Amino acid sequence: MNLTITGHHLEITPAIRGYVEDKMARVTRHFDQVIDVSVILAVEKLKHKAEVNLHLSGKDIFVEAIDADMYAAIDSLADKLDRQVLKHKEKTGDVHRESGGVKRQSADLG
Repeated sequence: MNLTITGHHLEITPAIRGYVEDKMARVTRHFDQVIDVSVILAVEKLKHKAEVNLHLSGKDIFVEAIDADMYAAIDSLADKLDRQVLKHKEKTGDVHRESGGVKRQSADLG
């Protein structure tokens, strides 16, 4: 997994970098096919904005969160990203589980 952290109007301190790395490690625990993660942290007046582009095998996921505190924005971002990754994982894993697959359908017909 390649992790890129960028800051707009914000210096990326080692504390923020470590915090983001810990939160993104949670995503890789749920889904290990993560190819690339790009995190952008920005400050616009009193709003702290965190964005992430997650490149998975077969899909790209974009999530953003805005809060008054950067750490709160990162927490919210990690929660949203976690939900979307789990949803993607469920969609890719449930292929032909309900109907029993093609072999089962042809056996039921005859």
